[in-house]
Order: sequence, then C-alpha cells, then structure tokens
Amino acid sequence: MNIRLYNARILTMEKDRQVFRGEIWVRNDKIVCVAEQNELESEWKSDFPKISWDIEMDCKDNLLMPGFKDAHTHSAMTFLRSYADDVPLQTWLNEKVFPMEAKLTGEDIYELTRLAILEYLTSGITSIFEMYLTPDTIAEACIDMGMRCVLTSGLNNFCSSLEQMEEEYLKWNKKNPLISYQLGFHAEYTCSKELLYRISQLAHKYRAPVYTHLAETKHEVEECKAKYGMTPAVFLDTMGIFEFGGGGYHCVHMTEEDMEVFRRRRMYVVTNPASNLKLASGIAPIAEFEKKKIPVAIGTDGPASNNCLDMFREMFLVTGLSKVREEDAASLDAMSVLRMATVNSAKAMHLPKADILAKGRLADIVMIDLHQPNMQPIHNIPKNLVYSGSKSNVLMTMINGKILYRNGEFNVGESAENIYAKCDRIVKRIINA
Repeated sequence: MNIRLYNARILTMEKDRQVFRGEIWVRNDKIVCVAEQNELESEWKSDFPKISWDIEMDCKDNLLMPGFKDAHTHSAMTFLRSYADDVPLQTWLNEKVFPMEAKLTGEDIYELTRLAILEYLTSGITSIFEMYLTPDTIAEACIDMGMRCVLTSGLNNFCSSLEQMEEEYLKWNKKNPLISYQLGFHAEYTCSKELLYRISQLAHKYRAPVYTHLAETKHEVEECKAKYGMTPAVFLDTMGIFEFGGGGYHCVHMTEEDMEVFRRRRMYVVTNPASNLKLASGIAPIAEFEKKKIPVAIGTDGPASNNCLDMFREMFLVTGLSKVREEDAASLDAMSVLRMATVNSAKAMHLPKADILAKGRLADIVMIDLHQPNMQPIHNIPKNLVYSGSKSNVLMTMINGKILYRNGEFNVGESAENIYAKCDRIVKRIINA
C-alpha cells in the first residue's frame, strides 16, 4: 500500500525541528519520505511518476504528527467505567475492582479491550503499554483491530505466575510485529518477597527491564517502609529488579533516594495525572524529575480509574498540575509535555521506530484538525495541542500504515455499534451475577 499525505503541516517531533509544510509518503508499514515543500519541488519531484499511489490524501493544511503512546493502561477495565467511582484507592481495589475482575473470562477481556481501542483511536493514540489479565486475548484483540501494543504482566500473589510471564515474554516478542512484551508485576504490596526475588532472577536471566506500579499512594510507601525499612523503589532496587532499567507507573510519592534509583538505573517515570487526581493519590513531582534528567512518559491508566482514555486531557493535567505544585507557571513547558506523550513514551515502551516522523520509522501517524476554533489563531501549534487541544481535533489515526480512524469513521473490521452491544452484554452479566 502506497499512501501520499500532501498539503500538510508537519511536526516530526525531531529535536529542535519546527513545524513545516510538506508531505509524507508511506509504503506498507513504514514512512519512506518526509519532505518539506521546497524539497518536493526539486529533489523529489522526479520520483512522482515512479510511484503508483493507492491513496492520495489532501491534508488541507492540517497537522501530521506522530501518534500518542499511552504508556500505562488497563484497557479491559472499560467494563467498570463510571461503576467504581468516588472511593479511596484501597476501597476501590478491594471492594469494587477485584471482586468484579474475578468474574471476567478471557473472551470478555478480548471484547472489552476492543471497546477501549476505539477510544484510543479517537484520541490519536497509536500504541498502548498494557497491563491486565489474560495477555493472550488482549494481544489478539489488538492484532484484530490493528493496534500496536506492548504487553506487560500484572503478576502478583493472586494471579499469573513467573512461568506464565516467561512464556508470554518469549511468545509475544516474536509472534506479531504489532505486539511486544516487557517484564512486569503489579506492585510491591501485592507480591511476596520470595516472588519479587524470583522476578529479579528472571530479569537477570534475560537482562530485561521491569515495570510496576510504584509509589502511587502515601499508604503504599508507608506500608513498605514498615515492612522492609525502605521505600518501594529503594527496596525493589536492593532486590536487583531494576538492574536493567524499566519504569514505575504513577511515582507520586518519591523521595530523593527514590529519584536517585531512577536516575542511576535510567528508568522511566510514567505519570497518570487524571487517575491520581480522581483517586486522590496526589500530584507527581514532574518538574523535579525533569531537573534530575529522569525521563517522563504519560499514561491514562485504566478507564475505571480515569475514566477517559484521552491523551489531550492527560497532557494538560501534566503541565497544569506541575505549575500549581511548584507555584511556578514556568515549571513545565508545553513542548516538553508533548515530547513526553510521544517520544518519551515510545522510548519507555521500547518502541524506537515509533518515536518521530522520519524515513524508515513506523507509519504511526495522526492528523490534527487545525481548522476548528480551539486551534485558532495558530501562534504556536505545540502549545495549542497541549493547552487547547481536544479529541475532537483528531481527524485521522494511522497505525502500521493502515488508516484505522478517519473523519469519525472506524476501519477496524467490525462496526462500533456491534462492539458496544457485545460489551454491554458482558457488563450486564457480570454486574448482575
């Protein structure tokens, strides 16, 4: 499939490269050309007769940019959207979430994940870092819908096993180009010390990074200190779990010593501001991470704790909350946040070919409508995206060279209404059981 996207403004997210007018050519799953208009008129013009275009799309001076990467989510928790609300985290988990999750089947998770994927596409999200039950059915849902997905295990004392995680790691890092797998576990507080030691052994066996929920609440941190005399980040590092890097989801209550672990191990913080606000977990010290050169990525968390899978809202909250926390309106600029949602998240997810728009990179591209009132006037496009952007501005979402969403229509092999109906039946069965 040869696709030509022309008459566009382009934000490649390459460092120090400004928005320019030009076009992008895609062949199958890769970008083969990103060219400014003056290049096209001279150097590239001779190539036009050689290419038979399957699709030529006039972008009408709208913006092409890399897709957003949701660096932490639990997609199938769509079934608890607006059901498990307005309670503290531990109550939310133990009384609302865990009992309902116990009723889910792999087939349920497949369908519920597909519902989430529809929402990701409308938000311009082209890759997800997924931690949930039954990774196999999640992977199949993503393959069937065309979503790029990095799986990680939610291993804990009550579900999955070390053997299962190793099997999934080996299977999904070679089976399909849309799917990859990173080692992970749910959290320090849901894993025994013996299990954590075995996770460390597996990380050393494959020299692999490890990802987990970390320092999300004060309660979690204080409980770990009472048990082990250390904060979660420091304790897990003494177990050797982070020797090959990885990352922490949330990282709200971090000490200087915790940050030093992240800096030394070259780990990623994955912030989830909407979820942390809704569950009253706190505000992560993003500006401090930036000062210490600790890379930050952005996730939505799951649709039971957020409840919206919307990267525009997350970006605004990242910068807005930082300004309030630091009492400094200059504490975190818009371009840094946009980089977190694209380039940094791709790196955190080990997707080096999905970070920017450039020749040879994966064709994971979104088109943003600049002709809506919230994008006018166009003083600064990156600032417009972060401070006034909305899901309503997403005109097109392309993943792996396939246009999956365009002008409000999905191209995922099944109608959205059918997916809604299947998920509704699942929810009614589980809630009424």
